[in-house]
Amino acid sequence: MNYYLSKLMTYHEVHKMYREGSSIRKISDHLGLNWRTVKKLLSKDDRSYQKELEAPSSKKKLLDPYRDFVKEKLSLYNDTSAAQMSDWLKEHYPDFPDVSPKTVFNFVQGIRMEFSIPKEANGRDFQMVPELPYGEQAQVDFGFYNMTTTQNRQKKVQFFTFILSRSRYKFVLFSDVPFTTAMVISAHEQAFSFISGLPREIVYDQDRLFMVSENLGDIVLTAEFSSYVRDRGIKLHFCRRSDPQSKGKVENVVKYVKQNFLYNRPYRDLDTLNDECRAWLFRTANNLPHGTTKLVPQQELAREQLFLEMWYEIAPRIPIKKLYAVHKDNKVSYRGNFYSVPIGTYNAGTVKVQLIEHGGKLLVSDLSGKEICTHDLCSLKGKKVILRSHGRDMEPRIAETVDRVSALFEDPGKAKQWILAIKLHKKRYIRDQLQMVERTVKDNSAAQISRALDYVHANNILSATDFKAYLEYIRSEKKQEPELDTKIIRLNPLDGNSSTQLDIEPQKSDLGDYEVLFGNN
Repeated sequence: MNYYLSKLMTYHEVHKMYREGSSIRKISDHLGLNWRTVKKLLSKDDRSYQKELEAPSSKKKLLDPYRDFVKEKLSLYNDTSAAQMSDWLKEHYPDFPDVSPKTVFNFVQGIRMEFSIPKEANGRDFQMVPELPYGEQAQVDFGFYNMTTTQNRQKKVQFFTFILSRSRYKFVLFSDVPFTTAMVISAHEQAFSFISGLPREIVYDQDRLFMVSENLGDIVLTAEFSSYVRDRGIKLHFCRRSDPQSKGKVENVVKYVKQNFLYNRPYRDLDTLNDECRAWLFRTANNLPHGTTKLVPQQELAREQLFLEMWYEIAPRIPIKKLYAVHKDNKVSYRGNFYSVPIGTYNAGTVKVQLIEHGGKLLVSDLSGKEICTHDLCSLKGKKVILRSHGRDMEPRIAETVDRVSALFEDPGKAKQWILAIKLHKKRYIRDQLQMVERTVKDNSAAQISRALDYVHANNILSATDFKAYLEYIRSEKKQEPELDTKIIRLNPLDGNSSTQLDIEPQKSDLGDYEVLFGNN
């Protein structure tokens, strides 16, 4: 009944809007219907359409087993596209049938109509550009997206997108820290490896990672990117500002990644996200016919590879390391932030260190190149990035405490072995663990402590809290044991002369009688 009413209401709404002067396109966008569906509904009168709805339908749809899944997703995210729904179905159901995108689109539209779940309109369009020869061009761009982690927190990710202009073959790489020029160069190399070749030209935005300035068409590249381009022999083309249409193909890829892959996908960690994206590229992005060319990018890549330049690995250039001063409070200043170095670095006479960025990390080394420490790069300004391990060396004091606490046990050797295992397992909290063990030992008897130590040592229990809990169990166990009272039974409590019964001697059997009996048998 709900389905019947929904279809009938949609029919009347279409006719009402048309009578009020709305165009077919406007009705389609407003109700989330295909324009052909709107046109078909307008061609029917009330009586014929009502008979059509009342007629029983015996035809079973191929995608009916996935009806509840699609309805649930559309109810939660009503702007989900049919293309993304198709990818979700393939991801969640490995046995999903091989159907055309049009079949999925019609199925999704049918559920939208049945349950009145219109799609929110998106009015952004892109201008098409002429098709280029195979191997001629690739386009590069970056995207940003706020994901929700599995702990329901917000996580901003960035991604590098690369597309071959003719075959529409795509590559995507994610990062959870801002891209540096070195990271972008690495992303290029991974993209070239992914397509097994080099295009003759790459189109870019005027991004600070690539260029320093533009002076009436004279592009000044960053030193690191300029060296890379010279080694690779790539021809570059930078779009003019406010002219994204000249790289519309990769603009569409950025939108495609956001709407089809990232939309409502939880963030677990960076490696998992890149693995999931690689699977999506093979499963959907490069394996479905392109909306414009109607060709499958995966199949087109085989043709385009014949026209690509040969790709081979090149030895990475050794980055130029700059010298930075170590402050007397054992920190270095880098790009508006302070990063700690181990205490004593300054007092040891090290007044200069080398800093280098690599893979989102800041590597600190001495003048000979020996690594001192590594920090995660901070993208904000005015922050103090401090590693806890760079504080004062507390190891000698910890060792003294371990010896002192171990000596409180009846078996100091076994106790020390157990405590050192705790230290290895909970290094950051060893001081708190030792304090709890010491208090617990002082509050219990030696026998109970020995029994608890034997138990935690035998069962590899590396926690002072569990040690204390087992001792509490021992104490409660002892309290529950019943006390055995000595009970004196009087021989004859009613007889005042009971002492006379103590003089009674019981009868005794003669062993000779038993010998006669057994002998007769």
